[in-house]
Amino acid sequence: MSEQMWWRGAVIYQIYPRSFYDSNQDGIGDLPGIISKLDYIASLGVDAIWISPFFKSPMKDFGYDISDYRDVDAIFGTLADFDELIAKAHERNIKIMIDQVLSHTSDQHQWFIDSREDQSNDKSDWYVWADAKEDGTAPNNWLSIFGGSGWTWEPRRQQYYLHNFLTSQPDLNFHQPKVRKAVLDNVEFWLKRGVDGFRLDAINFCFHDAQLRDNPAKPKALRQSIGFDEKNPYAYQYHYFNNTQDENLVFIESIRTLLDQYPGTVTLGEISSEDSLKTMAEYTQGDHRLHMGYSFDLLTDEFSATYIKQVVQTLEERVSDGWPCWAISNHDVQRVISRWGKSQNAAQNADLAKMLFAMISSLRGSVCSFQGEELGLTEADIAFEDIQDPYGITFWPQFKGRDGCRTPHPWQHDEINAGFSQAKPWLPVAVEHQEKSVNLQDGSADSVLNSYRHFTQWRKQHSALLYGDIAFVDSPEPILAFIRQDSVEKLLVCFNFSDQTQAFSLDLFSDELLALSDHNLTTAQVIKGKTVDGKTLDSKIILPAFGCFYASL
Repeated sequence: MSEQMWWRGAVIYQIYPRSFYDSNQDGIGDLPGIISKLDYIASLGVDAIWISPFFKSPMKDFGYDISDYRDVDAIFGTLADFDELIAKAHERNIKIMIDQVLSHTSDQHQWFIDSREDQSNDKSDWYVWADAKEDGTAPNNWLSIFGGSGWTWEPRRQQYYLHNFLTSQPDLNFHQPKVRKAVLDNVEFWLKRGVDGFRLDAINFCFHDAQLRDNPAKPKALRQSIGFDEKNPYAYQYHYFNNTQDENLVFIESIRTLLDQYPGTVTLGEISSEDSLKTMAEYTQGDHRLHMGYSFDLLTDEFSATYIKQVVQTLEERVSDGWPCWAISNHDVQRVISRWGKSQNAAQNADLAKMLFAMISSLRGSVCSFQGEELGLTEADIAFEDIQDPYGITFWPQFKGRDGCRTPHPWQHDEINAGFSQAKPWLPVAVEHQEKSVNLQDGSADSVLNSYRHFTQWRKQHSALLYGDIAFVDSPEPILAFIRQDSVEKLLVCFNFSDQTQAFSLDLFSDELLALSDHNLTTAQVIKGKTVDGKTLDSKIILPAFGCFYASL
């Protein structure tokens, strides 16, 4: 097991710094706040932290619009704070991964300020500029994920510029070699500071079709989107030309070449394309592309054993030697306990929260776990007047935006703002989260928090769960069953996705399994059947609501 790279099978804990802990009492979380909570993070048993953007930014998209890739925004602290965070995390054997938002910058980045001035300056082709059509309309039909056209008119140049996201997030022109070099230089700046890896935001958006061809229309019946609402006009097109171009494969290979100069560092790509699992397989193929990728396929409303089996099997068939990273929550989607719990009115069910973390941690791959998952936090209901997310403001009331999963982390149930800050926080603390605060769960042996802690440590004792192959076992809905196996051990793993007790036939395994119970999860009862000719028949496991079953074979 010691020969494996650290990131294989790792649990990566995502921190949204604005909402984690406010050390200077201005209502916004910061890097010193993360430093002050490193012992808590270490207690979770996670292997790494992924920190969402803390770079200098006008915060139109809360850090995903970067105006200086090499500096910390003052609201989060300083470069010295970041260096201290690296050092103190490493003392606790915690790796640090940071976001890199490469496909676009803020419109306040100096590169864009220069580029927009005219068509002849030395940055004139660093962004995607195009002339208007004869009638003055945009160059083509590309749309922004955040609503409306993907093109905005710039009067200085008398041209349109491309933005796949907000108008204040212009897309860089990766067809320009100087752009690619400058971007890689920015990445290396952080490698030299000692980071252990990068989560690459929207990595398949770096290149666009150089011919600016229109995207074809998508039939209404097929407007089922992953990563955005199907009623968003963005779902009305096949996005064949504004992202996921072949040239991007060469660029990610150059990223890998750079990281290979810093042994032990890792890339994790966020991938959202027309066929995200196919793209994920391509982007992680071999030892010359991304180390890991994750898609939005498990960040959807769909919650069934059949669906998860289909997603994982599809990826397994395509990914060959690649390595997936699974996520069921992050800063862009409704919290999983609400999203997957609503179908069974189980959003407040602690056993569901425990089971979901065990399930995602038992698939083949690594795991991204969003802050608050370890507490079983539900999605917060944000009043319109409190919404900060421009995405939610644009699409209200049909889509309320991403703020509901971004509210402050609750530390102390009996303190103002649940111990996050003495000042008014940038988003309100959800009242219902106070009863799920860290201090209350700390003292409860069967809390979601202590289950999370125990399971991360228990999982590390089983190499099959960290590194083994996966093979699914036929099982009726709502049971998910599979085998994880490596050269050391072979495990049968089962989950009940319902709030009702379920029975599952065990005839294939009943003579050879040894049930494991030291994971401390709600577990199954094994009922042995009759013995005929030396074989046991009609054996069953009885899985309680949201129960788990692990057995050695």
